[in-house]
Amino acid sequence: MIPSRSFLSSSWKLKACYATIRRRAFASSSTITPVDLEFDLHAPSGSSTHSNTRKDVGDPLVILHGLFGSKRNWKSLAKAFSRELHRPVYTLDLRNQGSSPHVPGMTYLHMAADVLHFCETHKLKHVSLMGHSMGGKVAMAFALNPALPTSLLSNLIVVDIAPSIGSISDEFMGYIDAMRAIEAEGFKTRKEADALLQKWEKDPSIRAFLLTNFIPGTTHSPHGKFQVPLGTLANAIPEIGSFPYKLGERTWEGNTLFIKGQKSKYINRHNIHTLHDYFPNMELEKLDTGHWVHAEDPHNFRILVANFLNKHSKEYHTS
Repeated sequence: MIPSRSFLSSSWKLKACYATIRRRAFASSSTITPVDLEFDLHAPSGSSTHSNTRKDVGDPLVILHGLFGSKRNWKSLAKAFSRELHRPVYTLDLRNQGSSPHVPGMTYLHMAADVLHFCETHKLKHVSLMGHSMGGKVAMAFALNPALPTSLLSNLIVVDIAPSIGSISDEFMGYIDAMRAIEAEGFKTRKEADALLQKWEKDPSIRAFLLTNFIPGTTHSPHGKFQVPLGTLANAIPEIGSFPYKLGERTWEGNTLFIKGQKSKYINRHNIHTLHDYFPNMELEKLDTGHWVHAEDPHNFRILVANFLNKHSKEYHTS
């Protein structure tokens, strides 16, 4: 029997209603409206689709950047993961960063709700979700929420961050002060901006990373500016140091990999116990890097992630 048009319409409305309810529950507040995140899709070679009906293509990998980052930072690794793991790889711009919308509200519940909205919009299932630093906390908040659909998340990878609460490093607020100073000077070029930024940051690689957010001036608009909303990010700094779930409140039982930079203090002796408390089926790997693990040692980072995903790979689903 072919369903009537009215039945299909009612069924669609019911599904839409349930999706809205899930998103509201996921955000823990009906006042949170998810935004459409900008993204890049890196499809496996020879594949023009990310359809879950393809048995020769693996389940999707979704990557979340850290504070001041964007999907562009992961372009090379995303291409490598797609090629080597033969699965679609999505790199997202989180709200207020990259090319995604500038909106008030930048809690982890806000950002996790955006990622859920993205996955539902693109009909993703059995996702492997990876996040670095702030993006890692977004990924953990996504996994721990009680409204997470059962078949949505298969694997979780968290890069150099713990599910703990603490003040964010002063250097991040310093970066915002530096960006504001650069805009106040009306610099046109990245070279000029970099010269001033050296007062706050001596490491040229970190300066180059921060300046990926700088839009140089043009003939019609001579003063360069940053594409991120500096005021919104400054107000969000205290929130970025937080975490939405208390210890013992929630756990996620799925496959979880933490990757720590040995020279970084974001995962340390004071918070390392929380990794297992929240994620009992976890494993911890370490690389001889600082906080930007994937940028400092991309080769070994890629091996760790690939080995973890291959170990936990499933037969591709047909429905």
